[in-house]
Amino acid sequence: MLTPPKKPSRILWGGNIIYRPTAVLLTNMGGPEKLDDVESFLHNLFSDRDIMKLPFQKHMATFISTRRTPSIKEQYAQIGGGSPILSWTRKQGEAMEKLLDEISPETAPHKHYIAFRYVEPFTDTALQQMKEDKVERAVVFTQYPQYSCSTTGSSLNELHRGIQRHGMEGLKWSIIDRWPKHPGFIEAVAGRIEAKLKEYSPEERDDAIILFSAHSLPMSVVNRGDPYPGEVAYTVHQVMERLGHKYPFRLVWQSQVGPQPWLGPQTSDAIKGYAKAGKKNLLLVPIAFTSDHIETLFELDLEYGKEAEEAGVTGFKRAESLNDDPTFVRAMADIVKEHLGKDQIASKEWFLRCPSCEFDSCGTTRDFFADKAKEASKEK
Repeated sequence: MLTPPKKPSRILWGGNIIYRPTAVLLTNMGGPEKLDDVESFLHNLFSDRDIMKLPFQKHMATFISTRRTPSIKEQYAQIGGGSPILSWTRKQGEAMEKLLDEISPETAPHKHYIAFRYVEPFTDTALQQMKEDKVERAVVFTQYPQYSCSTTGSSLNELHRGIQRHGMEGLKWSIIDRWPKHPGFIEAVAGRIEAKLKEYSPEERDDAIILFSAHSLPMSVVNRGDPYPGEVAYTVHQVMERLGHKYPFRLVWQSQVGPQPWLGPQTSDAIKGYAKAGKKNLLLVPIAFTSDHIETLFELDLEYGKEAEEAGVTGFKRAESLNDDPTFVRAMADIVKEHLGKDQIASKEWFLRCPSCEFDSCGTTRDFFADKAKEASKEK
């Protein structure tokens, strides 16, 4: 069993003992908190060679981000002037660490850190905070329930580079790299759906269609062997099992950008298609996001809401995001506790690269954590 280190302590004035925390590093893409952050957020996104390789990448990133900033700024302006994802992540992390201290006292105290990929707090910021807190045990907890090389994969590659920059190779690292079927997560999603279904009349509810919407991927990524589509589909299956398969449903895909082929059907096309077929009661469910941000507040609520209204869908609704839902926060704590009790650095699935992987960084990151696994096995 991979046991955490004994609680190291520091003696401070007055004889007070301060225990070094078990770090829980919450990783995500992040989002601009204010309009002035939009351009740098986009530039960092399009500069990420772990998700796309462009000729003259830095120059292309500048060109694309400059061109897209005005329209994206307008979208953020319509949802309050910035993304709430940092606020929600902090609330989730604070509630999670309190629960962890209660249910896993042997690894307490716990402290969450936030590592966003394209906006502050960046990975380097989180790692510096962890160094200052003299952390010895760190659990990397992706906030993407389903794994994709374009999301969790990119965050882990950046984390590996950050570990090297900060000289933090000696920490006891492990990774929660996916959790698409965790019972607590499934229960939280099902609860949000049931709450929204109650807003329909019995007659409307009998005619309702559930549309599970997830961020799409370019088919070039899917064809490399990215596991994301299968894991999203498995989450949907588990949720429908929990709901007793009482309602018809479809998995649809949002946020396509550019002319290349992407996973479909697109959420927008599905809404219009069902409207044309006379379906009036469509319940949209964000299935790959754990908190509100631009894809839920603007795309699902405003953009698709308007399209549904124009198409004659009178019963268009959207299930609430998980945010600080107590069932979901408890699921987060349970996921970490279960991980801390396992003899596992990361899942076996994560160590298996995509069959057509094109990124050397994916290999070096896995090699680092594979070495960590070997070190842990020697300590048994």
